Amino acid sequence: MPRPSQTHEKREQLLPLVAQAFAELGYRRATTAVLAQRCEVRVNILYRLWADKKAMFIASIDYVYEQAVGIWREVLAETDDDTGGAERLLRHEAEHYGESGLHRIIFAGLSETHEPEIRQALRDMYGRFHRFIRGQIADHRDGHETTGLLGETVAAWAIVGLGNVANISRELGLQTDRGRKKMFSQAGRLLLDGRG
Repeated sequence: MPRPSQTHEKREQLLPLVAQAFAELGYRRATTAVLAQRCEVRVNILYRLWADKKAMFIASIDYVYEQAVGIWREVLAETDDDTGGAERLLRHEAEHYGESGLHRIIFAGLSETHEPEIRQALRDMYGRFHRFIRGQIADHRDGHETTGLLGETVAAWAIVGLGNVANISRELGLQTDRGRKKMFSQAGRLLLDGRG
């Protein structure tokens, strides 16, 4: 009797290492040899799991989303205070946004948008982030007066943009950690419910 395929489990085991390598080295400098070395496997093992380096990178883009939303779901599950879910997410992100360094994968991907598959993976990832954030804004605003506030769709895109600005600020040292946290917290709060 043949052994069951362990491809999925092996991908899940190696993807964090692959993603970290792309985050540190970018798309072009992270050769398959380097990726294999980081994973402590031979290159042919990686090619059994992914068709090519581009497929590994696209999987890493998806990993960025899954990691972020996994953490967000944990934050949303916390009910130790009277703060709503969107407010807890905002407080968490103001404190921890960009700490993992995985945003560098997205930055690297933006220089590869001439590749249709990478471009589509980024579009899909940003779309998923937008839908998640929009849902949190809608839940937060449900039953409250929203006159004068940006619509949920626009506010969600603005929060996505705020995250990108926070990461750029982190990478270039444009703000202190305290300043970046304050920016994220105040601007995020303003976008969420009009209170800065």
